[in-house]
Amino acid sequence: MSTADLKAVATGQEKQKLSVAGLSNFMDKLKPQMALALPKHLTADRMTRLALTAFSTSEALQRCTTKSIAASIMTAGQLGLEPGVNGAGFLVPYGTTCTFVPGWKGLVDLVSRSGRGTVFTGVIFKDQEYTFIDGAKRDLIIHNETDLDDPEDITHAYAIGWVKDATMPIIELWRVSKLKKHRDKYNKQGVKHYSFSDWEMYCRKIPLLQVIKYMPCSIEVANAVALSEAADRGRGATIEGGFVVEEDAPEGVDKQTGEITHQQLDHKQHATIQQHTAVPKAAGVTQDDDERAYQQALAESMAKESQAEQKNLRQRGGLGLE
Repeated sequence: MSTADLKAVATGQEKQKLSVAGLSNFMDKLKPQMALALPKHLTADRMTRLALTAFSTSEALQRCTTKSIAASIMTAGQLGLEPGVNGAGFLVPYGTTCTFVPGWKGLVDLVSRSGRGTVFTGVIFKDQEYTFIDGAKRDLIIHNETDLDDPEDITHAYAIGWVKDATMPIIELWRVSKLKKHRDKYNKQGVKHYSFSDWEMYCRKIPLLQVIKYMPCSIEVANAVALSEAADRGRGATIEGGFVVEEDAPEGVDKQTGEITHQQLDHKQHATIQQHTAVPKAAGVTQDDDERAYQQALAESMAKESQAEQKNLRQRGGLGLE
């Protein structure tokens, strides 16, 4: 695989887009197999129409492979959720791989459907007063309504879970600052992450995922949570044999960041070098010169990392033998 092909995979810029007619023909052949995997309240025809609707309105999805789109529809069907309907879930492209990501409304539906409890999530705006009690008794009371709807005016997000026959609810209340720290820690997609286009949905979903971890979960709920967490890391995932399997990054692409790596390094020695830094070329500089410069920069970066590790070891009382 050439460098140009790797770049196309990593950035989602394939040379040729898949046509709506091409996807339609592929999905028609898949309908018999899809019908066997879908729950009773979903049909293969409806799931196919939902896939084509999402596909026709997204250029990024049109760069995805037919196999990954079909797998995403099958994943949605296994969870009993309809992609693009009432926020239940979404078909999200990662390069040329499409994956199904449950929305917060889909998560609420799955928990309620399990019959073991119910959950809800919401946000608090800056003009609202609230009382939060945590400890032997838990309660969250919001004292007034609001007319605000700008995501920038959100100050807190919360989620509440009620386990069947339990005496106290499970409550998670997060400040916006905590939500942003969480996104900065786990987001591997940069500004393409869905939180930048739908901040309220992200705010609602994160504390909800925390509450669900303390709820009695069905296999569908557990898989939906795993799919959501994989999506936050920028990884495609499918359900195989009842379990979520994350897609491996293409060869030559860093599994954590999605960046194209010049060569495979041991993860303990890997030094990330920004490949998009613009460096002006001097007259007469050849590709071999660029290669030597890259190798020199890589060696210097690894040497500095090794020295830093030895220094930290000595500071922690380790055996820093010179």
